[in-house]
Amino acid sequence: RWPSLLKYYSHSDSVSWLEEYKARHNAGLEAQRIVASFSKRFFSEHVPCDGFSDIETLGCPSHFFEDELMCILNMEGRKGLTWKYYAKKILYFLRQQNILKNLKEYLQRPTERQSFLEGAVLIDQYCNPLSDICLKSVQAQVDDITDKVRKVLRTKNPRHPSLASKAGEVLIPEVELQRQVLDAMNCVLYEQLKYKGNELDYYNSLNSYIHQVLIRRTGIPISLSVLYLTIARQLGVKLEPVNFPSHFLLRWCQGKEGSTDIFDYTYIDAFGKGKQLTVKECEYLIGHHVTEEFYGVVTSKEVLQRMVGNLLNLGKRESTDQSYQLLRDSLDLYLAMYPDNVQHLMLQARLYFHLGIWPEKVLDILQHIQALDPSQHGAVGYLVQHTLEHIERRKEELGPEVKHRSDEKHKEVCFSIGLIMKHKRYGYNCVIYGWDPACMMGHEWIRNMNVHSLPHGPHQPFYNVLVEDGSCRYAAQENLEYNSEPREIPHPDIGRYFSEFTGLHYLANTELEIRYPEDLELTRATVQKIYSSGKERFLAGMQGWE
Repeated sequence: RWPSLLKYYSHSDSVSWLEEYKARHNAGLEAQRIVASFSKRFFSEHVPCDGFSDIETLGCPSHFFEDELMCILNMEGRKGLTWKYYAKKILYFLRQQNILKNLKEYLQRPTERQSFLEGAVLIDQYCNPLSDICLKSVQAQVDDITDKVRKVLRTKNPRHPSLASKAGEVLIPEVELQRQVLDAMNCVLYEQLKYKGNELDYYNSLNSYIHQVLIRRTGIPISLSVLYLTIARQLGVKLEPVNFPSHFLLRWCQGKEGSTDIFDYTYIDAFGKGKQLTVKECEYLIGHHVTEEFYGVVTSKEVLQRMVGNLLNLGKRESTDQSYQLLRDSLDLYLAMYPDNVQHLMLQARLYFHLGIWPEKVLDILQHIQALDPSQHGAVGYLVQHTLEHIERRKEELGPEVKHRSDEKHKEVCFSIGLIMKHKRYGYNCVIYGWDPACMMGHEWIRNMNVHSLPHGPHQPFYNVLVEDGSCRYAAQENLEYNSEPREIPHPDIGRYFSEFTGLHYLANTELEIRYPEDLELTRATVQKIYSSGKERFLAGMQGWE
């Protein structure tokens, strides 16, 4: 564990290593206790943010707590799936809280100390808290590109001021010398390194994450502009961000510095291989005329607002992500910058309400909206009423519904929890995590899914399945068959329901087994019958049951 903890110590520190070890050991025990409690507390609902309240008041060093969570996540691949599932959620929350704190500190700095690159990294980190992303690493990659530009520049002009050791600290005043820098940048970025705008997969969220832009060498106008602007400034050329509609641009002053005349600037399209544009060409780019205000420079906060706005729009578009994680993350970021924005507060309240999570928080948001804008009382009142009803229903819940196979009404249910299945019509692989003796969906869903066209219609068992594409589906019994080659199902919620993959099927975790107490025995018998011809493989899977 030492390499990952090294950064928390200084060579000059006087440390009692026995005490440090004890602190790490106790943090490990605390982490295990909290992770173990999550399955029982949150099996039947999404983990709400107030579910992490006991983590926020940890009595141990947070880096030791995180280290234990990482140890859980790095456990042998097929075991401890439920622990991994909740350890991941806790780690996600902890890191996002720290990143949000760093973002707020960043926004409070004077504008001249707000690096565009650092802002882009903070957004990237918040949306990808489990990835190893840090400003130092991203900056090192940008520095490497900058060094390549210097090499090209040296062949063109060995006496260029950007080659001096302190280049970047002083801006180059001569326009012709600045042009040489931009030409060298275009050569390195677009010809040597093959960076390009991602026209084929424009609406992929990876285009917005600066570490992915550096890995994949592609992005959208704003992410490529942040990279381009950062390199230019390190070489002594001051470019400025322009919040142009539909296509983010940079501007390069050709006249007196600070000029308010839009015709004193050349506009640079980092998405279009660094092409330099006139005002008229900028309008051709988007196909219509715009007023002068759209050619003005914007602050780092406004750049981040547009980056987050792009992610918000992508989050609204994503239909396969049933947790709406990108939308939730981008709303958090937007409201960290603009905490009193009524439109986005209302969107956050509606989202939580739609997902059925954290109703107490929904009420807090609605109260804040009402205080900010009393004209919203109609929408606020509707959501308050239904949220209070949700809270009351939750109080009345008697506990989990238990389904016994011995019940007469369940005699037609052929398949059991944990079996790896294949859909006969659509061919997808999936695992069963729940079943009903007949279709329990409403009339509208049955009509939309054309269930009545099935030979047995809605009057047959239906199964809740986790699908390999990350979706959750409700499938009719007649459409499912045993998978002749069972394999792991890469679904983000697999650990919510299962503790282990045996090689042939999944083992239900304690909470799921409580709800389907007789399924494990049937699953064992079914697997033995189906896969008995592959004895060695079957025996390997049996080890998991023992």
